[in-house]
Amino acid sequence: MGVLVDQFGRPFPSSKRPETRELGVVSIRDRWSSYPSAGLTPPRLAAIFQAADVGDVYRQAELFEEMEEKDGHLLSVMQTRRLAVLGLESQVEAASDAPEDAKIADFCREHLEDLELDALMTHLLGAIGHGYGGAEILWQSGASALIKGFQLIHPKNLTFIDSLTPKVVTEENRMGVEPRPFQLVYHRYAARSGHDTRNGLLRVVAYMFLFKNFALKDWVTFNEIFGMPLRLGKYDPSASKEDIAALKDAIRSLGSDAAGVISKSTEIEFVEAAGRLTGSYNPYEVMADFCNREMSKAVLGQTLTTDTKGSTGTYAAGKVQADVRRDLVEADAKAIAKTIRLQLLRPLVGYNFGWDKKVPGFTLLIQDAPDLKEDSEVVKNLKEAGFGKRIPLRYANEHFGIPEPKEGEETLGDAPEPPEPGAERGSQAGKPAPPGTGEAAAMKLLLPLFAGLAGRDVRTAAPLTLIPQDAQVIRTQGELDHLTLAALEASAQADAQMLAPVLELLERGASLEEIRSRLLTLYPELAAGGQEEALYQAMVQANLRGRLGHEQ
Repeated sequence: MGVLVDQFGRPFPSSKRPETRELGVVSIRDRWSSYPSAGLTPPRLAAIFQAADVGDVYRQAELFEEMEEKDGHLLSVMQTRRLAVLGLESQVEAASDAPEDAKIADFCREHLEDLELDALMTHLLGAIGHGYGGAEILWQSGASALIKGFQLIHPKNLTFIDSLTPKVVTEENRMGVEPRPFQLVYHRYAARSGHDTRNGLLRVVAYMFLFKNFALKDWVTFNEIFGMPLRLGKYDPSASKEDIAALKDAIRSLGSDAAGVISKSTEIEFVEAAGRLTGSYNPYEVMADFCNREMSKAVLGQTLTTDTKGSTGTYAAGKVQADVRRDLVEADAKAIAKTIRLQLLRPLVGYNFGWDKKVPGFTLLIQDAPDLKEDSEVVKNLKEAGFGKRIPLRYANEHFGIPEPKEGEETLGDAPEPPEPGAERGSQAGKPAPPGTGEAAAMKLLLPLFAGLAGRDVRTAAPLTLIPQDAQVIRTQGELDHLTLAALEASAQADAQMLAPVLELLERGASLEEIRSRLLTLYPELAAGGQEEALYQAMVQANLRGRLGHEQ
């Protein structure tokens, strides 16, 4: 076996016992904060980032914590990103089919069930915003190397000063101490290449938070000044100082008491703020909305699931863009699963079974809810296409959640079927089929139908236009009816020519299946040119007759 290395790539000697001494990272000082967001400006924000670049992440971690506290939209999108992973089910799989690997997987699975794994994952997913997250592993003292819990470490209590790996800040050592092998579970968010302190999404949206904060402050100031109408008092030049003082008191009292007493010689005017009533454009709201959209794009990868104001068709577009967010969920799930496997399951297996044993797999399952309506259409189409015998009934019951009926229990199939369109009102479901139904009866109906279409006598057909019997009947009406009958006769002749092969097929007494297959073959060969020619001739004659009548 080669040299063993821990989660940070540091070599360590093979051991059967983990370190049980705790770092003691919990302190009452963790409650305190310097509130770096108070009076935050672009230069101060840049200074905080510069300190984090050299490893001092204390103020950056405090700022990121405040940003989520002060900005409701930012908190919402960050929570959405984290909860999308926390809602997934976890699964521990054996490294192989060997009995020993199955035993190791069962051991790890049972041990993880006894731990507060959800709380650990919630804390570690804070790395999405900060770029990193860590928790101390608390090992039990005893014959077996078991984990009794985790001590969550605030991001500001990790430091990277003079080190590429995290150090833990303690009460005894404010410069940080290096954790012992597998004493710390450390999760990093690697959305892009670079150092852990610069990879957090909250660093990306920090300037949007700052600019939005400026816009909201200006908006609040504007509302405070111009939210109420200006109370302007007017007095005559001859007014005394006592009258002017009384007018001032009346104006001030109107602001809070909404009541005042003035003399008839004075006047109070209420001046509305410019644009207050129309309000068609609000630059502060536009700026805040822009910052919100940028935050949504950075955290969720899209905006339509958070902002739909003033837009149409956002439901369908939001569903499309939700797939982008799925990619982020898959990446987050794979990253956190890898951290748990290599930094929790690996030491569990190494300390209890040996460092040369295979580590079980740990995955978070991402399953989409099935679209039952769409799936039912697929099953229906497959059944109609002739694949019904290949679909077991058990599949439909399991997929759609339909329970098996008990013996004697009424089912939907026992309910009366709705009447067919055009059926007689007096007909009732459940009656025996009338005589003369089936394939033979269908052939008897099809044969005269096509024969009638092919050889109809249009001379007995009624004209399309009814000729009124009065003195105002125009002379050309009869000519128009003659043109109509001629067009119908030409159409009937074209029908007879086109349907002749079909009529011949029916007269041979072929089965319905043969008729169906032969019709598919005959369809391209059916001569429809006669119908086109008859329609063309009728249109030409009608056009010429109309021109002639117009000239007369």
